[in-house]
Amino acid sequence: MIQSKYAIKTNKVEKSAIDRVDWDNLPFGKVFSDHMLVMDYENGEWSSPEIVPFEDMKLHPATSAIHYGQSIFEGLKAYRTNTGEIAIFRHDMNAKRFKESCQRMCMAELPEGLFEYCVEQIVDMDRDWIPQKEGYSLYIRPFMFATDDFIGIKPSDKYRFMIFTCPVGAYYSEPLNVKIEEKYTRAAEGGVGRAKTAGNYAASLYPAKLGKDKGFHQLVWTDAKTHKFIEESGTMNIMFVIDGKLITPSEDTDTILPGITKRSVIELAKDWGMPVEERKVEVEEIIKAAKDGTLTEVFGAGTAATIAQIKMIGYREEQFDLPPVGERKFSNKVYHYLDAIKFGTEEDKYGWVKKI
Repeated sequence: MIQSKYAIKTNKVEKSAIDRVDWDNLPFGKVFSDHMLVMDYENGEWSSPEIVPFEDMKLHPATSAIHYGQSIFEGLKAYRTNTGEIAIFRHDMNAKRFKESCQRMCMAELPEGLFEYCVEQIVDMDRDWIPQKEGYSLYIRPFMFATDDFIGIKPSDKYRFMIFTCPVGAYYSEPLNVKIEEKYTRAAEGGVGRAKTAGNYAASLYPAKLGKDKGFHQLVWTDAKTHKFIEESGTMNIMFVIDGKLITPSEDTDTILPGITKRSVIELAKDWGMPVEERKVEVEEIIKAAKDGTLTEVFGAGTAATIAQIKMIGYREEQFDLPPVGERKFSNKVYHYLDAIKFGTEEDKYGWVKKI
């Protein structure tokens, strides 16, 4: 149905840039594949998607996204399996989250099936760009922004949806030092913290810079009202193992971005018989557990980072070193199991991978 209604158009590059890629030196997010997908919304409907050569865009100076911030995005990955097939991880969940972001930001909704179809088409077009090295993948960036050339505060009437892809290696090259943030705020109740919108990330840059100046890779955000409860980290959701339980902040709030990798970790934990608690998590609870030794694992879960081990937590004037990464049974098991599903060395009994 989607394929017939939105027949895709393609305009291939005359000469691929793939031969110029240094596959042994692949910085995250700086090398771009040959093509991008473009689709416009105007007069109440979406045009057919078109795949065109990757190139710069020309924008009107009054493009409303620039002035009023109607801009959202997603991040997901495709992998080359051990048999050479192409596998996309849980893009149905990205489609659902993208639609929710559209609703909160008062933007034209993109049907979930159309989102998935577009992702599959652009990945298939540039499948040669998916690295064959272990631990590498093709990062996929769908995004949408308002395109009215109008100065005035109102929802745009026109939007552009696009996807480009990047071959990438690891996002983090080492375990992380994080700082619990008590002054600045990522999101407040009633705001747009649950949407994956560009402004959320812009607002985090300054406090993150202050943290980096003190030797911290990332911040751990707390609630805006009291700063007593942990919410998430800079590029990922955060998860704790205390006394053999997996504990993570509940997403039953409009201040935390629903995590796809986080959801996968929780499903695995439950399937493996590990107790899971999704609830409010107090800062003091984590600090107490760090002091008495019951906090055995802390890690971030996100598309870019996958499973990012946290080795130290900074809180006020104290620093708490956590158990060595090599001793962390659960998070290491999750990391290897998720990779095994993605790269085809483990059966995908959950139906999380779409092969194209």
